[in-house]
Amino acid sequence: METTLSGSPVLNELVRSVRSVLASERDTGKVARWTAAALRPYLGNPGLLTPEQRQPDPTRYRQHILHADDDGKFSIVALVWLPGQSTAVHDHVSWCVVGIHQGRECEVQYRVLNDGGERYLLPIGECSFKAGSVSVLQPPGDIHTVYNPGPETAISIHVYGADVRKLGSSIRFRYDLPVVETLPVSLRPRFAAAG
Repeated sequence: METTLSGSPVLNELVRSVRSVLASERDTGKVARWTAAALRPYLGNPGLLTPEQRQPDPTRYRQHILHADDDGKFSIVALVWLPGQSTAVHDHVSWCVVGIHQGRECEVQYRVLNDGGERYLLPIGECSFKAGSVSVLQPPGDIHTVYNPGPETAISIHVYGADVRKLGSSIRFRYDLPVVETLPVSLRPRFAAAG
């Protein structure tokens, strides 16, 4: 059973495409990659979002739930970002596909380091995504922050393998840890040996 919250014919087509992927594949890695391919043609389509679903919040990025299946298998969400708005460093409860509908977003990926009871975040990569770009996040190891570098409003479409209507968010955990730019000396030998 499905619940479509916007009534947009374009959104309904996207929902059917994602539902088709989920019906034909169970492997979460393949589901996420195939969902990314299903999402890409809808990015930038002016009929996908209503004017209300394009509205930002002046204080933080804004989440608009576009669709959530009653069986909890997936959700489609629009995130609207004003220039300079960002997420906390976080990871996710499920696989996630992100497509840039409008503007640009930047992502910084992190690894959590444990050093004698102290925990740190080490940046391990940074990506910039423009309109039409699609990326896939697969837990575990999907720790990141996302921000709008400006100068315009950014809108991203997210497909999650979970019911964010019930959960309230796709975020599993927020990492409020200090960020280090290089490995602490005490961790260098362990990382070199594990590499």
